[in-house]
Amino acid sequence: MASPLTQDFCRLVHSSDELPESVITSEPILQAVSVKKINAPGASGLDRYRVILSDGTHFLQGMLATQLNPMVDSKELDKNTVIKLKTFVTNVVQGRKLIIILTLEVVPWSGEKIGNPTNVEQAAPLAAPQSVLKPSTTANVNASKPVAKQPQKTAAAPMGPLYPIEGLSPYQNKWTIKARVTQKSDLKHWSNQRGEGKLFSVTFMDDTGEIRATGFNETVDQFYDLLQEGKVYFVSRARINIAKKQFNNVNNEYEITFENSTEIQPCDDESVPQIKYNFKSVGDLGDLQKDELCDVIGVVKEVGELGSVTSKATNKPFAKRDIQLVDQSGQSVRLTLWGKQAETFQADDEPVIAFKGVKVGDFGGRSLSMFSSATMALNPDIPEAHSLRGWYDAEGRSKHFQAYTSATVSNSDGQITKPSEIKTIGQAKDEQLGMSDKTDYFTTQATVSFIKSETFSYPACANPDGCNKKVTDEGSGWRCEKCDKTWPSPIHRYILSMNVMDYAGSFWITAFNEVAEQIMGISANELMEMRDNGNDVEFQRSFQKASGRTYNFQMMAKQDSFNDQPRVRYQCRRAALPDYPADSAHLVSLINSISV
Repeated sequence: MASPLTQDFCRLVHSSDELPESVITSEPILQAVSVKKINAPGASGLDRYRVILSDGTHFLQGMLATQLNPMVDSKELDKNTVIKLKTFVTNVVQGRKLIIILTLEVVPWSGEKIGNPTNVEQAAPLAAPQSVLKPSTTANVNASKPVAKQPQKTAAAPMGPLYPIEGLSPYQNKWTIKARVTQKSDLKHWSNQRGEGKLFSVTFMDDTGEIRATGFNETVDQFYDLLQEGKVYFVSRARINIAKKQFNNVNNEYEITFENSTEIQPCDDESVPQIKYNFKSVGDLGDLQKDELCDVIGVVKEVGELGSVTSKATNKPFAKRDIQLVDQSGQSVRLTLWGKQAETFQADDEPVIAFKGVKVGDFGGRSLSMFSSATMALNPDIPEAHSLRGWYDAEGRSKHFQAYTSATVSNSDGQITKPSEIKTIGQAKDEQLGMSDKTDYFTTQATVSFIKSETFSYPACANPDGCNKKVTDEGSGWRCEKCDKTWPSPIHRYILSMNVMDYAGSFWITAFNEVAEQIMGISANELMEMRDNGNDVEFQRSFQKASGRTYNFQMMAKQDSFNDQPRVRYQCRRAALPDYPADSAHLVSLINSISV
């Protein structure tokens, strides 16, 4: 059988500083003589695959875009598979020329290795690269492919080859995106031991995806006023990094950092799509997990007064305002606005507002919060808004709406989350929950394997008003500094340290008084009295009885430091017995969803 491979392609790539457009669009055919997984880059957690590509005479290295990973997992792309490169880019990494494969097509082949290819780095350069390859007559270049092309009539020309956002990676050097700004944050100032600075971020979107971009210090002065929500821009010569997911909730494993050499030009091309929404109805918010991000659209039924809260980070007041959203589901939800948005918000005519990327909370059952990464559009020109407006004006204004309560999202038997929302201990660690500046909340189902009995409680103030502060034994009594009183004896309160485990791992958690009493089945005062009276057998038996039991733990994860090393402290906020019928039903639904 004759070789279907594109002759001399590897030498052409290796010897050319920049491939001609005719080569990029020619859809060359190569053989993957090796496919190997490499370590996941940084915090993204996604596998990356290195591919050795052969044209039958020489071979060079390539990388798969992560969207092609399923082809490797399913063995559709494997050793000796012949592939057609539909879209690709080349780059130099550590002095070595690489091909980054964005899309490909498998070509039928017997599975045999073609030829005895040698390393292209040891081959002589190709003298006339432009004439070696013939462009494919079926090549179809469109806006989603990363090739140089002329855009529609715009206010400025692109500054280099246009790339789709989904094709960006740290392996590219020369690229330009044409994208719309869908979100722009307020200007933020920071101060730490290394000095002071400022930053802002924007979210860019094209028809292939979205990506977060951040500017610091000098680039803030360059681009903050230039970049405006809803406008389209050409962007190039910026740095692409692995996304820091603790600060970035955009659905992209990479993010952009503006540099002093970054170039941004306005563009009048309206072909770039507007914001894409994936709306959840207000009535469906009870099905979402706490801290999950969602898009929601509703009519503003009520607007609360402007208030403020004190920031723990800066100890300064921060503006907040609550509004009530309703929709055709008959349910209402409270959404909180913060900062300047809270101060300037006005909605006297009960407008329709579309929100993108608001955070789900569990205050009062379900609530929403709009942080800096979220966006809102007042009376947007989209079908969902027109439908909602018509319904509200015709009948919704006179309806009574059901507000969320804890009962509407919790089972009567104390189940604190749905089986689909439970994370394993391994997932909590892999996702680095608690390792950012903010506190993370999650639920895990685990079994108590060990409880420390040495230090299980602390002596607390006996004030019946519930001071609960730690008191000091002064010999003549127990002194509370807060109440400025001395008590004959303290009230012991739990500070229980437990090791819990599931099939994916284990960690140490802390449970305070109410939750610890539920787990131990006895008060800390009673347990302390048992120990002080020398009843060691019953004392130890209490800890043994509490071990080996399984709970759904509602957890809080927050970073602190020990010996100047960062670590995560896990605190149990609530504990409930598992709902095994619900767990079983969830497993059955998962099994049924798998196509055989």
